[in-house]
Amino acid sequence: MPLFDYYPRNYEPHDKETEKKIFKYSLLIPFAIVAIFWVVKLVENLYDLDLSSFGILPLTIEGLPGIITSPFIHGSYDHLLSNSFPFLILTFALLYFYRRLAYRIFFLIYFLSGICVWLGGRESWHIGASGIVYGLASFLFFSGVFRKDANLLTIGIIVVFLYGSMFWGIFPIKPEISWESHLWGSASGFMLAYYYRHQGPVRPVASWENEPEEEDSDEEEFSDEITPEEK
Repeated sequence: MPLFDYYPRNYEPHDKETEKKIFKYSLLIPFAIVAIFWVVKLVENLYDLDLSSFGILPLTIEGLPGIITSPFIHGSYDHLLSNSFPFLILTFALLYFYRRLAYRIFFLIYFLSGICVWLGGRESWHIGASGIVYGLASFLFFSGVFRKDANLLTIGIIVVFLYGSMFWGIFPIKPEISWESHLWGSASGFMLAYYYRHQGPVRPVASWENEPEEEDSDEEEFSDEITPEEK
């Protein structure tokens, strides 16, 4: 199954074997990325390094590469652990539900949040994957709202519930936390959810949603029967 096109073009919705492959693939990629997060942190501690200079330093040339590298750098194991779990869930949900759009959305959130922090963040090193986490949570949550899709909306709510401080993270409450990454990640997710609201997974229409139309149709047929012209 190709890396960037893991959703077969001739895929049948009831093909269980292909569905299993897509499910496994959607798990493998986020696990691999999180494994890299942990390897980077272990190497940093093992060799007594300080990799914070690979973060984003706003409006500086030396901080520009951090748009790409900062998500792989974490200040502590607590910081890394707090990002790992939601990153796994949200990236899996994006890959599994969005499939053909997943990589495009992921990288747009990745770069948009980083660029906005570089343009508008405080004069400080910004590190960690929380900008992507906030972006994915925002995208899935608002996609559920815009599409009226209970599955996507539920995933977003569960992550917000488990990651309890997520909402407050977009405000400058704790100076040691890059709230700018949280804010711009959330904003990026919201904008992309709105922009792609007509693409991606299609919500199945429940039978009861068609009932009003049927009732309208019955009313029209009844009114036609009693028109004076037909008498």
